[in-house]
Amino acid sequence: MSEEQFIEDDGIEQNELFEHYKFQADGGQNPLRVDKFLQNKIENTSRSKIQSAADAGSIIVNGKAVKCNYKVKPGDTVTVVLEYPPRIIEIIPEDIPLEVAYEDDDFVIINKPPGLVVHPSYGHYSGTLINALAFKYKDLPIFNGDDARPGLVHRIDKNTSGLLVIAKNEVAKTKIALQFFEHTTHRRYLALVWGNFEENEGTVTGHVGRSLKNRKVMTVFPEGEFGKHAVTHYKVLERFGYVTLVECRLETGRTHQIRVHMKHLGHPLFNDFEYGGDAILKGTTFTKYRQFIQNCFSILPRQALHAKELGFNHPTTGEYVKFDSQIPDDMQAVLEKWRGYVATRDQ
Repeated sequence: MSEEQFIEDDGIEQNELFEHYKFQADGGQNPLRVDKFLQNKIENTSRSKIQSAADAGSIIVNGKAVKCNYKVKPGDTVTVVLEYPPRIIEIIPEDIPLEVAYEDDDFVIINKPPGLVVHPSYGHYSGTLINALAFKYKDLPIFNGDDARPGLVHRIDKNTSGLLVIAKNEVAKTKIALQFFEHTTHRRYLALVWGNFEENEGTVTGHVGRSLKNRKVMTVFPEGEFGKHAVTHYKVLERFGYVTLVECRLETGRTHQIRVHMKHLGHPLFNDFEYGGDAILKGTTFTKYRQFIQNCFSILPRQALHAKELGFNHPTTGEYVKFDSQIPDDMQAVLEKWRGYVATRDQ
C-alpha cells in the first residue's frame, strides 16, 4: 500500500487548508466499503467526516466520485479530501463582535477587520475569529466537535482585512473547501503597492515557498525548484506616481501569495514590514514627503491589502454566489491622502 499526502495552502496565511490523501489498494484487497477502507488507513479521522466527504463528491475512485457503499477492489486508486486533524488547542468561546456580510443555513460571510487573528495557534490562544464564532454559533454541532478549525475553509493574514466564508455544517465545509482546493473560487483583493507600473495589467507566475533564510516569510523560487506553482493576475486601478492601487485576482492560493508576488515584481505592499514595504522605497528626499509617508504609516499600521470580493458555488443550490465589501477606513483614509498629495503636487 503506497500513500501520498498533500498539504494545500489557502494562499494568504500560513498552515495547511486540508489534507488530500491518495491510496492504492494492493492486489490482495478484499471487497470493502470505501468508508471503512479509508477509516482504516487515515489516522485521527471519523467515519462521519469520511461520509461528509463522500456526500460532497470528495472521495474519488479511479477518477470518479463514489458514495460510502462503494466496495474497494484490488488495484483501485482512492483519493479523498478531509478536514483538519483533531484540535490540539482548546477553543474557548468569546463574545467578540463580528461584521456579518451574509448568512444562511450553510455558511456565513465575515468581513474581518485588520488585526484579528483567524484561528488559535501557538502564541494566539484567544481573541481569534474562531473564538468569536464558537461563541456566536455555540449551538451548531460543527463548533462542538473535535475539528481543529471548525467551519474554516480558508484564511487571510492577521493584518489583512476582508471577506471570509465560514461553513456552518460539515457537508457545506467539505463542498466549499473542495472549491478552494481546486482553485475554482473567485478572490479579488485590493493592494496599495510601492512604485509605478509600466503596464496596466499583467500576470505573475512563480513558485512560492518558505524562504530558506527566514522561515517566517515566503519567497519566489525558480520554476520547479522549491515551493508550489502560484499565479496572480493584477490590474492597475489608480496611479499616484510613487505608489499604485492595484487589484489582484488569485488563480492559485499560496501563503502570502499577493505579498510575495508583488515584492518579486519590485512592488512591495505599502507598509508591509515582513516584505520591506515599511521603508520609503519611492519618492523624494524632502522632509515634508518623509513626514507624509510616516503619517500614512500611522494611519495604516499594516500592509495595505484588503480581500474585497469572494465568489463560489453555493454548497446546497449549486448556484454561483458572489460577495463584495467596502474598503476599510484605514486603507480608505490613506488612499484619500495620496489623492490629495497628487492633486497638490500637480498644481
